Order: sequence, then C-alpha cells, then structure tokens
Amino acid sequence: MNQLKQFPGGLEELPGRVSSQAPYGIPPRSGRHRTGFWAVAVIFAVTVAFSTVPTPLYPLYEERDGFGSFTVTVVFAVYAVGVAAGLVSAGHLSDRTGRRPVLVAALLFELAAAALFLVWPALPGLLLARFITGLGVGMATPTATPYLQDLHIRAWPGAGQSRFEAVSTAANVGGLGVGPLGAGLLAAYAPAPIRTPYIVFAVFLAAGIAAVAVLPETVDRPGRPVPYRVQRVRSYGGAALFCLAVACASAALAIFGLFTSLAPGFVADTLHQSSPAVAGAAVFAVFAAAVLGQSLSGALSPAVRQGAGVAAEAAGCAAVVAGMALADPALFIAGGVIAGIGAGMLFKAAVALVARAAPAEVRAEALATFFLAAYTGLVVTSLGLGLAAQLATPTTATLWFSGFLAVLLAAIALLGRTAGGGRHRSSPGPLSP
Repeated sequence: MNQLKQFPGGLEELPGRVSSQAPYGIPPRSGRHRTGFWAVAVIFAVTVAFSTVPTPLYPLYEERDGFGSFTVTVVFAVYAVGVAAGLVSAGHLSDRTGRRPVLVAALLFELAAAALFLVWPALPGLLLARFITGLGVGMATPTATPYLQDLHIRAWPGAGQSRFEAVSTAANVGGLGVGPLGAGLLAAYAPAPIRTPYIVFAVFLAAGIAAVAVLPETVDRPGRPVPYRVQRVRSYGGAALFCLAVACASAALAIFGLFTSLAPGFVADTLHQSSPAVAGAAVFAVFAAAVLGQSLSGALSPAVRQGAGVAAEAAGCAAVVAGMALADPALFIAGGVIAGIGAGMLFKAAVALVARAAPAEVRAEALATFFLAAYTGLVVTSLGLGLAAQLATPTTATLWFSGFLAVLLAAIALLGRTAGGGRHRSSPGPLSP
C-alpha cells in the first residue's frame, strides 16, 4: 500500500499510510478499536449536528434582526463555502498526518464557532460563525469517515462492511437531523433560546476533543515532515462514475439545503407554527427519513438503489410543493419524508461509488474531492433558491427548485447507464461514507 510520491522541491517522501496492523503494538482484533469505532461515530454525529443547530433558530434571528429569507439562504451558502474551504485546505491531510490531529482541529473550529455564536449574535457574527462551522465540517467529514472504516477493519477483521456503512451514514446524515431537533427543543423550552443550544453543543464538542485524544491512531505517520499542499482535485474510477456520484450527492444535499434554510421560515409564516421545536422536528423528520432510506436500501444493488432514490426524491419534492401551495402541514411533512428517503438512498449510493474507486492510501483525499464538488453545487443551488424567494413567493420558488431537481434527477438516470455504476455490487473490501 505504500507509494513513493514526488513532492515539490525534488525530495521523495513516504506519505502516511493506512497500516494493516494497528500502530503502537495494538493487535487488529482489539477492544480498544471497537470502542474507538463507536466513539468516533458519536463524535462525528455531534460535529455534523452542530452544523444544523441554527436551523430552527432562523425565525428567531429574523424576528430579532429583521432579515428575510434571502439572508437566510446567504447564511446557509456561507456555511457551504466554509465546507468547501475546509475540504480544499485540510480534508486530505489525515491520509498523511493521521486521523486524530485533523479531527481534533476540526472540533476546535466548531468550538470556536460556538463561542462566536454566543459573543457576537449579530448578522456579521452569524456569517463568520457559519463559515468557521463549515471549515470544521469540511475537515471532519473526509477524516471521520475513513477513520471509522480503519477502525472497523481492525475491530472486526474479515467482516463485511454493512455495519460500517450503516453506522457511518447514520452518524453523518442522522447527525444533521439531531442538530435542529435538539436546538429546537432547547430553544422552545429552555431559557435564552438563541444562546442555550450553542452552550449545550459546546460542552459536547469539548468532550469530543477529550475523547479523540485517547483513541487509537490508524495511520502510520511519515518519518520526515511532508510538505503541505492543498487538496488535489482528482477523481477516481473515471469521469463518468465521478460525475454520477457528485450528481447523486448534489440531489441529496439540495433537499437537505431546502429544509435547513427556507423550510423553518415557511413553517413559521405560512403554517403558523412559530415554535422552534416544531421547525426542528420537521427538519429532523427529513433527515431521519434519509437514515431510514439508507438502511432500507442496504441489500439493494446500486442500480436499484439509485433508481429508487431518484423516484422517491421526485415524488417527495412534488408533494412538498403541493403541501406549500395548499398550506397543508401533513402533505408538506409527508413530502419531506419521502424526499428524505430518496436523498438517503442517493447519498449512500454516491459515497459507495467513490469509496470503491479510491485506493486506501488516498481515501480521505478522494472523499474530500467528492464533497468539494458536491458542496460547490450546493452553494449555487442555495443562492439560486434564495434569489428565487426574493422574486416570487416561497411556493413558486420551491416549484422552480423542483424543476431544477427534476433535471438533475434525469441526469442521474442517464449517467447511471453511461457510467455503469449500477452494475457493481458492494465489494468485500473497504468502503466509506
């Protein structure tokens, strides 16, 4: 698995590698690795959950500061820009420097963002805090995912990857749903509704930093320092397969972006449900459905999973638009749940495609490139949705969004045939989200 790579300056350095044996003399079948696997899953879930804490609080910010739906989408887009910046600058570093240092740095960024939310609650502080939150998530996502995979291989050698796939996707997508649910409940029933959620999650993040410090490392660090470089934009498995994976992830993230930016305001203004707990529960339902979709599709072939995901997203988005037009909360939530199931299927299919194609020693780099492309598309989608909401009613803007999503889903169906990604079943080798 070791590969000599030529770096700038003319020196050949041996980059960090994922070792076949755990470092520091720990045997492969180690209880410490099993504990570490579950600990990293919880830490990963907390990290991504923090990224959606502001979601049910946006109506409170709007009421206090007087900004509208376009500002909310700008705030969301700034977060996505931060994610992209984190992916470019540090998402690949754990392949060489080790998983723990990068994960600790990501958690420190999240903790700094929590402090900013608390000490600078005005719009400029909100924008800066969201950007820093994105930086942390951009570092953590392509680090925690292969870390989970490394630990799984050592804790359960020779086992299949179903446990790893289920836990990693549940931590990632499920964590996104836990954030607004927890923040909504705290904002509704605890004092200081705009401050308390950040205080609680800051405690969780600090505990995560302490936990990472005692986890086993899974990457052998190089004997000499390796010159820093930014993330290389490099696909694995061919352009068609990579485009298919990015399209699947973009379709899933588009649904998530809709419900974490504009949906809380729609719930408060049109459905007349002003409680942050209601907004948080609505968003949680979408992400919980995404986890359910991932779980239900585990036994399906990639082709069937992609097809089912496309169909569910299309049907769910149509129901969301109908629920908005009719101001029907039940139809709106049902549509979000159906779309969430489809988004979960597509997200799982996307990550599996990239993971199969990437060699183990560049797994974090491959995932960083993949998420960079997906989040770049999310920035454009979010800003477009916000601009549409300025030019038309939220229902009309969502209808336009549905048309864009229909084109993207059609492209997935076409790319699925071109890339042939659906003909490959899960291999017994390592996979990631």
